[in-house]
Amino acid sequence: MQLMTEASEVVTWLRAAGEPTRLRLLALCTEREFSVSELALAVGQSGPRVSRHLKILCAAGLLSRLRLGQWVHYRLAQDPAAARFLRALVADLDPSDPLLAPDRGRMSAAGVAPAPDPAARTRLDEALATFIDTSAGAGRRGSALIVGVQHHAMLASAVRVALDCTGIAHSRRAAQAASAFVKRAGLSCRIIFTEPTDAPIGPELAQRGPHFEAVVLDRLAPQAAPLAVWLAAGRQVLASAGRLWLFERYDALAAGEEGVSTRPLARLRNLLDEAGFACERLSPIQAGREHVLAAVAVPAWAVRAANVA
Repeated sequence: MQLMTEASEVVTWLRAAGEPTRLRLLALCTEREFSVSELALAVGQSGPRVSRHLKILCAAGLLSRLRLGQWVHYRLAQDPAAARFLRALVADLDPSDPLLAPDRGRMSAAGVAPAPDPAARTRLDEALATFIDTSAGAGRRGSALIVGVQHHAMLASAVRVALDCTGIAHSRRAAQAASAFVKRAGLSCRIIFTEPTDAPIGPELAQRGPHFEAVVLDRLAPQAAPLAVWLAAGRQVLASAGRLWLFERYDALAAGEEGVSTRPLARLRNLLDEAGFACERLSPIQAGREHVLAAVAVPAWAVRAANVA
């Protein structure tokens, strides 16, 4: 069940986002993280002035600070409730709007790419695919479910794990791109578009029960539902002898309750344990600025039964 957001929190978000410059900053940060100097260049304002706007957005919980060595970058907050708000807000913005279009023009003229580094993105995609390849074991499983299909090399590896494959996209653009990719690559995988709610796999598949022998959860895009909800959904559809792969952002696990710093690897193990999984493998993956934790898990009761036998 989706947790409701308090009205006072929504008012705080609206006040923070309801200013032209701050709305422009949020629109830019939906594409990747930026430094203060890059954002100042984009909106054509001084660094100190932009820093004040960023401080307001961070205080409201809409942006978060990401330290990279001696530099500080800003990105969209990973809080599930804030992510829902930001997704709805940015989805209705027209990039060609006179308020927004000049920002990207200034960045392009200065040689600052507003999109993520394609090489780093490719390396990350290939690293995710390699993780699946090296942990899949011999033979193919009967059926696989891939939740999140934006990483195409990873998708291809997941498709090769099973004889029958279903992929879930949480945006129409991602669904169209994934469908075009599997067709071009000669792969067999049914791509389904499901609204990004607190039910990441959709009610139709959830009602069919535990019949997938491989489940892949790709949470590297900002998500509305917390990881615990995704794990519960994966456990619901995973067969008793199945295996689950999970990809989660490192920084999404670095902050615990009320922003208290935690150890991401330990936190992920605890979340898997609470969801009824036994973790077989846990590995950090880094590509450029992307820091990811990759895990393989199986139903915990199956491990206990094997140990008893």
